[in-house]
Amino acid sequence: MSRVYLDHAATSPLRPEARAAMEEGFAIWANPSSPHAEGRKARAALEDARERCKAALGWDGELIFTSGASEALAIALQRAKVERRIASAVEHDAVYFAGEGYFDAILPVREKGYINRGDIYEALGVIGTRSDDVRPPSMLCLQHVNSETGAVLPAAGVRSVLSNFAEARMICDCSQSAGKLELPEGTDMAVVSAHKLGGPIGIGALLVRDFALLEPSGGHERGYRRGTENMPAALGFAAALETQGWQTTPDQRQSFLAGFGEARMKFIDQVDYIAALTHPTMSAQALLIRLDAMGFAVSAGSACSSGTLKKSRVLDAFGVPDDVASRTIRVSMGWSTTPEELDAFAEAWKSL
Repeated sequence: MSRVYLDHAATSPLRPEARAAMEEGFAIWANPSSPHAEGRKARAALEDARERCKAALGWDGELIFTSGASEALAIALQRAKVERRIASAVEHDAVYFAGEGYFDAILPVREKGYINRGDIYEALGVIGTRSDDVRPPSMLCLQHVNSETGAVLPAAGVRSVLSNFAEARMICDCSQSAGKLELPEGTDMAVVSAHKLGGPIGIGALLVRDFALLEPSGGHERGYRRGTENMPAALGFAAALETQGWQTTPDQRQSFLAGFGEARMKFIDQVDYIAALTHPTMSAQALLIRLDAMGFAVSAGSACSSGTLKKSRVLDAFGVPDDVASRTIRVSMGWSTTPEELDAFAEAWKSL
C-alpha cells in the first residue's frame, strides 16, 4: 500500500469536484469588481458561489469570503461591536493571535469537554445570576470541534446561557466541523475554512448573522474586507461543500476508533473523524517518526504547534496530565480516507 494520509485536520486533499470548479473559474477569470462585461461575469460567478456556500451550510445570514479562517477570525474579533471579548481555553492558536490584546477573559473548559455555567457568568463579568445584571456588550469565541482531540464543545448549551443576556454574542470557529456537522444553532458568527473539507487552500468565510455586528472597513465584500475577491477559489469552496461523499461510512470510522480502547482520549461528545491516541510508553515524537517511516502521516497537536517539543496548550487546558500528553498523537480522517487505510493503521499501531 502507498503512503496513508491521516492528517486531514491539518488540511484535506482537494476534491476533484473542487478542482474542476476552479478550472471553470480560471477560464472566466476577471476582477469581479470591474464594471466591464468580463468583470460582471466574474461577479455573477462569485455571487453564485456565495449563495451556494450559504445553502450548503444552511446559513441564512451574510457571508464574507476571506483568505481563510485566520483572516475571518481577525475580522470578527477585531471589528465586532462589543466591549468585552472572551475565548475558551482550548481555542486554536489562530484565535489567540487574531485576538491578541483584545481578550478580557479566558473561559475554562473542564475535563472531558464540560463547560460550567458559573464559569460563563464569571467570564462575562456578571455579578450574580440575574439576567438584568449590568454588563458590557460581550462576545464569546468558542470552537465547535476541537482540532487536536475531536471533542465537540457544547456550543448549544453555551448559547442557551448567553441568551439570558441581550448583549452577549457568540462566534463559533467551525473550521473542523463545517461541511461535516450542522452549524451550531443560534451562533451570531461562524468561521469556516475550505481546505479542511476538501476545498482549496487560501479561502474561507466569516458567516455573520447581521452586518450590524461588525464595524465596516471599506473595500470589497460589502465593505468588510479589502482585496480582490478570489472567485475561482470561491467556486471550488462551493463545490467542495456540495460534495458530501466520503470513502468511509460513520460506522466504519466509529468501529475503527473503538478498536483503540483506552488509548483513545475520551470526551463527553466527540466526532468520528479526529482522535487523540495515547501510547502506553512511547513519546509522541517517537511515534511520529516511527509511523512516518512506516508510511503513515499523522501529527501531534495542531499543525501550527506539532513541530515543537512543548506540551500542547490545548491538552493542558483539558486537564490532560503531562505524562499522558507527551505520549499522545492526533489521527484525523477525511473524505478520501479508505477502509483499507484504517485497517492498515490499526495494524501498524498494534505493532508499536
